[in-house]
Order: sequence, then C-alpha cells, then structure tokens
Amino acid sequence: MSTPTPQQTYIPSKVLKTEYPLIDNDPHFNRVIAYARPSDYVHGAVAAASGPGLLYAMERFAPSHVGRGGFARAMRLGGAVGAIGGFLYFYTRSTYRFYGMTENAREVDMDMKEMVAKVKAGETLYGESKLTPHMQGVAARQGRYSALFMYGIPWFNFVNHNQHGVDTAKYFIEAERQLEAERTGNAQSDVARLG
Repeated sequence: MSTPTPQQTYIPSKVLKTEYPLIDNDPHFNRVIAYARPSDYVHGAVAAASGPGLLYAMERFAPSHVGRGGFARAMRLGGAVGAIGGFLYFYTRSTYRFYGMTENAREVDMDMKEMVAKVKAGETLYGESKLTPHMQGVAARQGRYSALFMYGIPWFNFVNHNQHGVDTAKYFIEAERQLEAERTGNAQSDVARLG
C-alpha cells in the first residue's frame, strides 16, 4: 500500500524568452500601478478619450438623429467603455515591463531597490498572505502572464504569494553586498576618527 504524497504547492512557471529581464510574471495589482510611467498614463488617457471623441466626431459629420437625450446616453456609454479600455491599456503597458517584453531598465532598478529594502528590514519580499500555500499556488498559476490576454479576460493579481518566476537570491546577495559596504565604510570612518 502506497502512502499518499502531499500536494505540490509550487509548480515552476515557464519563462518567456524576452529581450529584457523578467521582473515578475505575476505582479501584484498595486506594484503595476506604482511602477507605471507617465507615458502609460498618457496612453491610457488618450485611449479612454478616443471612444467618446470618435463618437462625437461621427455625430458632427453624420448626425444620428436619435432623438431627445439619445446622444447623451450614447456619449455616457462611450465614455464608460473608453474609461475601461483606457485603464486596461494603461495597465497592460505597465505589466509588459514586468514581463520583460518592453524596455524596463527603470523598473528593474526600482524592483531591486524595493526588494533589497525589504530584505534589510526583515520583511517578506512579496507581502504576507492569509491564504494557504496551496491556494497561493493556485492564484499564481491562474495569474501568470495574464496581461497577455487582458483584451479577452481582464485578470488582476490581488494575492500575495512567492511564485513570481524569478530567483529571489539576487535580492539577498545585493542586500548583503550593501550591508558589507556599509560596515566597511563605518569601520573606515571609525579608524579615521580615532587616528
């Protein structure tokens, strides 16, 4: 009689080959918003305004004659659809940098600084979670590279888990290097002060 094996909670993710380094293949919603560039906001705003803007332009060139209040309703609907589409476009542009699909030097630097600060402070890298390890794994598997299908099913990661497709040892190595440099610098300043 064989003994049952425990459920595997960590299944290594596939990593897409990209021109730029992978930061996170399932970034938390808050990180995506925090790392967004001003150009993402501009592109999102233009996308959001294009829906009602085009509807207004079409109404000017070829009036629809929908009757009293009909065009106002259409503009409200166009504005709502435009706002949703603009946000999804903004979010996707920011997420692609986490995936390494577009230039991401700024985000790589921001990620290293954020994670090294967490290591130095003794915090968990990706936040505390109230979910079991199994459910964290389920969330990670469902969310990996989800922005690639954002146009079909908008899927955001609101779960803190530790499965992000990167080797987190680099953060600990960098933190140790910085702490060693600080210790060496402090020792040298103490020697100079006493000498």
